[in-house]
Amino acid sequence: MAAVVEQLVDMPTDYVSEEETFTPSIAPSLTYSEDSEDQDEPQPEETPRRRRASTRLIAQNAADVQRITGESTQQLLNRCCGGGCCMRLQKQEGVEYEHVPLPDNDAFRSLNLKIDEIPTVLTKIPDVLEQVTFLQSIRRVSSTPSPTDSAISVGSQLSPIDSTIEAKLKTLSLEELDTSIQPPSFVQPHHPHHVFPARIHNTRELTRPGAEKRTYHFDLDITDYPHEEGIDFKVGGAIGISAPNDSAAVDQILDLLLIPRYLRDKPVLLRTTRGRWPTVWGEDKPREIVTTRRDLLTWCSDIQSYPPNKPLLRVLAEHALDPNEKKILMFLCAGEGQGVFCDFRTGPYISLAQLLSAFPSAKPPLDLLLSVLQQLMPRFYSLSNDPHESYEIRDGKQHRLIEIAVTVQEMPDWRMGCRTGVGSGFLERQSRKFMELQRAGDKAPQLHIPMFKGLMANPLAKEFVSDGPMLLIGAGVGIAPFRGFVQHRLKNANCANKVWVLQGVRDSLIDELYNGEWGVHEEKVKKVVQSRRGESRYVQDEVFHQADLVWSIINSVDGRVFVCGSSKGMGEGVEDALVRVAQTKGNLEHEEAKRFWELKRDVGQYITETW
Repeated sequence: MAAVVEQLVDMPTDYVSEEETFTPSIAPSLTYSEDSEDQDEPQPEETPRRRRASTRLIAQNAADVQRITGESTQQLLNRCCGGGCCMRLQKQEGVEYEHVPLPDNDAFRSLNLKIDEIPTVLTKIPDVLEQVTFLQSIRRVSSTPSPTDSAISVGSQLSPIDSTIEAKLKTLSLEELDTSIQPPSFVQPHHPHHVFPARIHNTRELTRPGAEKRTYHFDLDITDYPHEEGIDFKVGGAIGISAPNDSAAVDQILDLLLIPRYLRDKPVLLRTTRGRWPTVWGEDKPREIVTTRRDLLTWCSDIQSYPPNKPLLRVLAEHALDPNEKKILMFLCAGEGQGVFCDFRTGPYISLAQLLSAFPSAKPPLDLLLSVLQQLMPRFYSLSNDPHESYEIRDGKQHRLIEIAVTVQEMPDWRMGCRTGVGSGFLERQSRKFMELQRAGDKAPQLHIPMFKGLMANPLAKEFVSDGPMLLIGAGVGIAPFRGFVQHRLKNANCANKVWVLQGVRDSLIDELYNGEWGVHEEKVKKVVQSRRGESRYVQDEVFHQADLVWSIINSVDGRVFVCGSSKGMGEGVEDALVRVAQTKGNLEHEEAKRFWELKRDVGQYITETW
């Protein structure tokens, strides 16, 4: 095994040979082929069925699809919902159409809706979903009548509140919790976890100017994290982060709904008739919670990550005052508009603020809107260090730290050009605030990340072992959890020669993560593969290039191959390269090689964590 180490760094680029000696597989079930002599007797050939005379084959390969549709097969699959809506794009005979003036604003034009004329009669329009969320003001005893609450729906379906409930409302109050740094306590992750506002101990940008994607590193102080959960942080584990919506985006939505500023932080009684919302993984049951409108939009409802659905459009249509806006929204909900609706959903990223700006006359009550919005879910990030050995002395006290790396996700935005994801955008804003405060002279900025022990039993943490050879394959931020693996391994002299890393980057000068931060033997165990510089290869190319190393590790006792990163491109490419390694080194057919890796996955020797 020691001799294989040198191959990782010194192996020549023309290593692969077509005339090498093949080693037969030791698994008989994997070497079975259709050409083997011990297979069953051949079955008599069946007479091929005649094709129906009415069948006309117009496309039999990807080139034909692109010639006919003008799109590649993948583009067509990404756009198509499978519902046959493309058949409804043509005007139907006997149907009367009308021209509807479109809203004249930038937000509507950014939706790219291909609407010419709309049928005067629309069918298959879904009903407005049952309202399950209700907001009710908590009024204080006063001789002066309170102003009208414009954010509460009129004509609530709930029965009138009797004197007993009215007396109860007067005693309700908000919990004493700073919701500027953590969500309300009812936003409860999976039992037994609780959201904890971890103070940022330090943060920095890992990538350099010119990198296509920005990546940030965080040191989080978990010294005071509650210990009653009975689960410790693990190498390769992932923490959950309850990231809030951007405060500017929340205020924009409240402005568009014409909710007065003095009401936004005023306590209200939230009553739900069923469902888990506003909890994350709570029970499906009715709830009565005292909260604020701002907290509900900030911590509980996702306002930008999901494409618009018909329940949301139906609510907007129901409350659109402009007749033309109502017709367009109803058309998108109807069967006649199914094709346009599918293009709408699969087109550019659309936020709630964009929809409300595109249809400015639609101002539904906030509680009805909350009934159709998606739950704001936690985001998960792998630990990039060994959490058992990460401590630092500050202010005369020992602080326990965990580390994560976050790559900022960006998507098109109709107003700003691009916007960041909920989780990565929040973390980037916190990192930049922290560094700005440090530059201003604040040595210990008080900024927090709301987190909890999320996935300490995920595949990476579950299959990590303290002994046995390991090959770690990753690209981009997917390499972060492997840093903790290497740190843990290199502390044990017996394991220093049993771990290897293949790290894929675009350009090592600007986007190589954690260069020089892996341990004392980094240059011997890590190979950086650049796709935009030098040899210009991808990490999957290096996997096949290191076929001897891969085959040696996966066939060793307790040998493991880990893959972490994006499933598109890297993940698929590495899987294909591993299959080719098994074909070349194990003398297996393609399907046998795929089955070989499936078996290795089943027994915990081949572990993938992709997204």
